[in-house]
Amino acid sequence: MENNIFGKKGWIPSRIDSLNGQTFIITGTTSGTGYEAARILLSKGAKVVMLNRNIGKSEKTISKLKQELGNQIEVSAIKMDLAEQSSVKKAAEEVLKSVEQIDALLCNAAIAQVPKRQLTVDGWESQMGVNYFGHFTLQALLFPLIEKSKGRIVTVGSMGYDMGLKSIKFEDLNWDNDYTPNNAYSQSKLAQIMSVYTLQDKLADAGKNDVKVYACHPGSSRTSLISTSGSFMMKLIFGLMKLSPLTQPAENGAYPQLMCATEPDLDQKEFYGPTGRNNWVGPVGAHHIEPHAKDKSIAERLWELSEMETGIKWNI
Repeated sequence: MENNIFGKKGWIPSRIDSLNGQTFIITGTTSGTGYEAARILLSKGAKVVMLNRNIGKSEKTISKLKQELGNQIEVSAIKMDLAEQSSVKKAAEEVLKSVEQIDALLCNAAIAQVPKRQLTVDGWESQMGVNYFGHFTLQALLFPLIEKSKGRIVTVGSMGYDMGLKSIKFEDLNWDNDYTPNNAYSQSKLAQIMSVYTLQDKLADAGKNDVKVYACHPGSSRTSLISTSGSFMMKLIFGLMKLSPLTQPAENGAYPQLMCATEPDLDQKEFYGPTGRNNWVGPVGAHHIEPHAKDKSIAERLWELSEMETGIKWNI
């Protein structure tokens, strides 16, 4: 275990002071780590705007949060499907109309281990389209307000970044050949993490130090991620894993993104998550990230490709 600046217990939400007057935007909050992140931020007095594809589930989530925390909480939901660029653009417009500031954007939603290759309406392999391109566009469109608010962008990656090809498959981005659920998922997570460090460099080059950008991951948390989109076998394996000490509650899985969204003076160059066994569980803090995730030439090529594919130019 690496030295944790937050002590033996690692980072815990009791470190968060009152968040009255602060606004957080979170993708994917109807269950799992996104739900827990929303709940904890609201419990500290923050205003939370949830971006989910299922508005019925969003409404149930709001009722559940009000039951637990009281009717005074400031929580609202906007419909957004990360798999559709038009939906992301529409949701971003609504966010910009409905809030005056963004203290942090938490890019938490994801799909994983999609058994058979699928393409989004925009023509991308589904995991890359949802996890990476959807969030890329959302971040770019909300960036001007995040910058004005001196806010943060928090990307929830995955240790999966280190479990696939360990590079971007530029010659076959949509996996026309050799598709496997794991390799495609890993690539989408590697792309997400790479873009964090690229954005940091771009902001530094432009002398824009007011916006902070962080990469983190939830470890191995008991969430519905695999059971929602994974194959039968993956569901079975993960179902058994959930009973073992190699997983932790969803609430703990939310700690890394909460830390990145609220902790003052956090080093942006680090990668944050559980620091125990295989970085699956344990006290939350900074830990080692493999060099391929910070490969500048690949990351820069990916950024250029992303602007071209989405047709969205970042205004940095």
